[in-house]
Amino acid sequence: MADTMGHSATATRNTSVALGFCLLAVAPQIFEFIWSIGTIFGWGAGRGPATVLISHATALVAGAPAALIGSVGGETKKASSDVLLALIYSYPIFAVAIVTLFMAIRSAQDYVGGVILMALALFALWASSDLQGMRGFSFGAGTAPRMFGGLLVALSAGIALTGLLTDGPAMAHYSWRGPLFVMASIVFFALAIRPLGLVVSAFASFMIAAMGSHETRWLEAAIVGACLTLGCALLFPYVLGLPMPMFPRFLIQ
Repeated sequence: MADTMGHSATATRNTSVALGFCLLAVAPQIFEFIWSIGTIFGWGAGRGPATVLISHATALVAGAPAALIGSVGGETKKASSDVLLALIYSYPIFAVAIVTLFMAIRSAQDYVGGVILMALALFALWASSDLQGMRGFSFGAGTAPRMFGGLLVALSAGIALTGLLTDGPAMAHYSWRGPLFVMASIVFFALAIRPLGLVVSAFASFMIAAMGSHETRWLEAAIVGACLTLGCALLFPYVLGLPMPMFPRFLIQ
C-alpha cells in the first residue's frame, strides 16, 4: 500500500515537472505573442498577435517536421527563424519533458536546474544561428555564442543527469512574486519608453518592480525611484548621447 502511494506521488510530481518543461518549451513564443499585443496600441514595432500565433503554430506543427524530413533528404533550403526556434529550442525541451515522465528524479533541484540551464543554452544557440560562423581560422560573430552555448548544454545535461543518479534535496518553496513583478517592469519599460518617455517609464517601472516585495516602504521606494529616474534622465541622453524621448508624446506634441 505504501509503495503504491509512493509511486503515485512520484508520478504526480513527474507529471507536474513535465508540464512545466512543456511550458518552458514554448516560453519564447508566448513572450513574443504577449509583446506583439503592444503593436495593437502602437507601443512597438513588429508582427501582430495573429501573425505571431499562426507563424509559431505552423512552425511547431508543420514547418519543423518538414525541415527535418527535408534535411534527411538532402535539401539545403534555409529555414525561417520560427522553424529554427522550434528545432533548436522547443523540440529538445519537449523531448526532455517526455523523458521526465518515465524517469525517477532523485534530486529535483539538480534536475530542474540543469534543464533550465539547458533551455538558456539552447535559446542562445538559436539566437546566434543567423550570425556568421568561423571562416578558416578567423572567428565570426556567432562563433563564441555557439561555442559557449554548446559547452553550457553539455554542462547542464551533466547537472540534470546528476539529479537522476544521486539523491538530493527536493524542490524548495519558491516565491514567484518577485520575479513576476521584475519581469513585468521590464516589459512595461520596453513598451512604454516611446509613447510615455524616459522619465515616466523609468519611474513607473521602478515602482512596479518594488511591488515584488512585501517589505517595500513606498515613501522610500518613491524617493529612490525619483533619484534613479533623474540619473537615467542625465545618463542616457547627455552622457551616453542616446536619442531617447524624455517626456510623454502627447505633451511634446
